Amino acid sequence: MGTGAKQPRGPEPDRGTLVTPSAEFPPLGPEERAALGRIGERWRPPRRPDELPVDPALGRRRAGPTPSRFGRLTPIDMFTVEEPGELCATGPAHEPGSRTGRALSRLRRAVFGPPLSSSAVIYERMRKLVALPILSSDLLSSVAYGPEAMLVVLVLAGSGALGLSLPLAAVLVVLMIAVGLSYRQTIPAYPHGAGSYIVAGDNLGTTAGLTAAAGLMLDYVLTVSVSIAAGVSAITSAIPRLAPATVLLGVLVIAVLLAGNLRGVRTAGNIFVLPTYAFVGALLAVLAVGYTRAAGRGFVPTPPPPVPATEGLGLLLVLRAFSSGAVSMTGIEAVSNAIPAFRPREWRNARTTLGWMVGMLVLLFAGLIGLIHLNGLVPRSDQTILSQLGRLTFPTGPWYALLQASTALILLLAANTAFNDFPRLLFFMARNGHAPRRFLHLGDRLSFNNGLVALAVAAALIFVTFGGHTASLIPLYAVGVFLAFTLSQAGMVVHWRRHRDRGWRRRLVLNAVGAALSGMVLLVAAVGKFAEGAWVVVVAVPLLVLLARRIHRHYARVHQALALHPPPGGAAPPAGRRGPGGSAEAEELPQEVRHLVVVPMARLNRASLRALAYAASLGQPTLAVHIAPEDAEADRFREQWRAWGDHLRLETIVSPYRAVIGPLAHYLEALHAARPELTLTVIVPEVVLRHRWHRFLHSRSEHRLRGALRALPGVVVTSVPVHVPE
Repeated sequence: MGTGAKQPRGPEPDRGTLVTPSAEFPPLGPEERAALGRIGERWRPPRRPDELPVDPALGRRRAGPTPSRFGRLTPIDMFTVEEPGELCATGPAHEPGSRTGRALSRLRRAVFGPPLSSSAVIYERMRKLVALPILSSDLLSSVAYGPEAMLVVLVLAGSGALGLSLPLAAVLVVLMIAVGLSYRQTIPAYPHGAGSYIVAGDNLGTTAGLTAAAGLMLDYVLTVSVSIAAGVSAITSAIPRLAPATVLLGVLVIAVLLAGNLRGVRTAGNIFVLPTYAFVGALLAVLAVGYTRAAGRGFVPTPPPPVPATEGLGLLLVLRAFSSGAVSMTGIEAVSNAIPAFRPREWRNARTTLGWMVGMLVLLFAGLIGLIHLNGLVPRSDQTILSQLGRLTFPTGPWYALLQASTALILLLAANTAFNDFPRLLFFMARNGHAPRRFLHLGDRLSFNNGLVALAVAAALIFVTFGGHTASLIPLYAVGVFLAFTLSQAGMVVHWRRHRDRGWRRRLVLNAVGAALSGMVLLVAAVGKFAEGAWVVVVAVPLLVLLARRIHRHYARVHQALALHPPPGGAAPPAGRRGPGGSAEAEELPQEVRHLVVVPMARLNRASLRALAYAASLGQPTLAVHIAPEDAEADRFREQWRAWGDHLRLETIVSPYRAVIGPLAHYLEALHAARPELTLTVIVPEVVLRHRWHRFLHSRSEHRLRGALRALPGVVVTSVPVHVPE
């Protein structure tokens, strides 16, 4: 890492995307940059910074260093000089040093592909024809279980209540269009990422943003579970003998989806293109054939078979059916979350893709509801209603099998929408300090590996817990997603009132309608399905918000502790007078640091003498400490010390209970308490072993000592290794 000034390299990269590998390293703010300059003005290094015993640029030499057993990686071959003051690590620099590590690396490349350069992030973005199947698989696949979820509730009032499916579907179509149009105008308003977390947080406050994020996180986890449960159900409807293996099949599919997404965006897109388009084509064929036959009989509906009523037909049941059918809209927000994943111009391509998705959703949902009504179909426990419609539409030939295969595939792969959006949501939350910072990290395939693994584990746990039953998971589904919809659209209402751009009144009304309709569905789902499992989401959302706030509080404390502050004016304080509290950790200038080097000694051998030599070479006050189990051993060690020459001060501590780490750690703590402005540098001799199994033959006390001293401020622990050959 060079310190030289970087020169421009051509056009500035497009900053439309906020998802970059550099997000893990946020720049300093103006105040910290000013403080850094003032600290630098008072910096007094002990020697000139360019007086180095080695060329830091690793310039090539004719007789370069050769690999050795302990230095297999030759530095000259691992780095290239890109410009003055900057090196670039080449491919071999990423190779592990051990045979086992290299074998695992080759296996990883075979499964997930070779690493991608950070500069390839622009090429890993999606074009519209690839983004459509990736981001719409959840939305479009929901028509395979959304209409059935609505009919399952209506049929509780008897087959006569199924006629209400048409007016309920009409209201749902209005809701789909309203929410779709709302998100279409949200995208250009937030072209860097228009998820509910960002929109609600920006306009309604942090708590609203975190509430929306909590709802979305639950929605994404349930998207994986519900989609895979529905996909496995489609398989077992066609092949009933596979029903006992439902849970195993679902977990295997989650593992396959995880592996596919770990390979990167473009590879995942290639996997999901064909199933999505095949499913849309199969449903369009069902609609075309079904409505053609219905036209031949004058669109006269076939009466449904009589089903006895188990509940009375009332407003609550109708509202429950409506909220169940509304799960067909899950995934409509996927595009607004994934704007940075599109190719430039990002927001325009995202808005176009969303328009295609909503149009296809309305066509397929309304068409299926109408065709189910015309054919008089009722939900059955042994077969999905889409399977019944397929058997009725294609009684002969391979078409029914193709329909079921494409349905199963898109339902199983619909979870990929969550795999695409869940890690991005965690990225945005981590960027603001509301989620662990590890979710900012881009893996070697430019995918958010940590977020992907977290989603897969959570979804697998829920899938196994509920036994892979779609009906058991649906009640948990609508609350989270419509909570996010409501807060996002309400946030956009506030956004238009603040900015008052051209046409803001029309946009405000559209978003207000979307917020009102989404809020109605949210209320109905939360109340009507509370006892059926929706209470889990109602309880989980505030807990997740509380957790996010605790995480943010921790990061705020860490930032406050590590932030740069300008030093006080005037000359540097004299020795013994330090910063706040007199702590050594407040020292930021080399001339302020006062050292005491401590070398723990177990016995006098080559490792301990090398540690002593290293400590003395630093030219700082040095103290050797020996822990003895009894007086006789302490006398024996002091005699050996005098035989060595008594070159350094030795302090022996008798530990009659034979403990080593505890007394040594407390002794160092006492030294620190006596002079808190001192920086204690503890130099530990360490024997480096070639084989892992050899570690069980040694106490490895240096690692336990490091752990015991980690919590002590103003203490630096370093090790001097001595390698043991085979």
